[in-house]
Amino acid sequence: MELADRSVGFLLSLTSISIFTYYTFWVIILPFVDDEHFIHKYFLPQEYAILIPVFAGVTLLCFLSVFFGVVKLKSKKKKA
Repeated sequence: MELADRSVGFLLSLTSISIFTYYTFWVIILPFVDDEHFIHKYFLPQEYAILIPVFAGVTLLCFLSVFFGVVKLKSKKKKA
């Protein structure tokens, strides 16, 4: 089981580092590169640099709110 945990941890770390590197390059470095440069075809338009994290944050808050609500409802049923 320890090998499986390490593999999953390594995969999650590699994914997180890849996403962080892509997003950092996309938001911080790419605006200073000429628009005609070939590197722009590998990245989404700049508008999505704000929309994607906002959508992810709102989705996360919705799921956390639903989870908290379900836990509160279950705890009330146990008390009664």
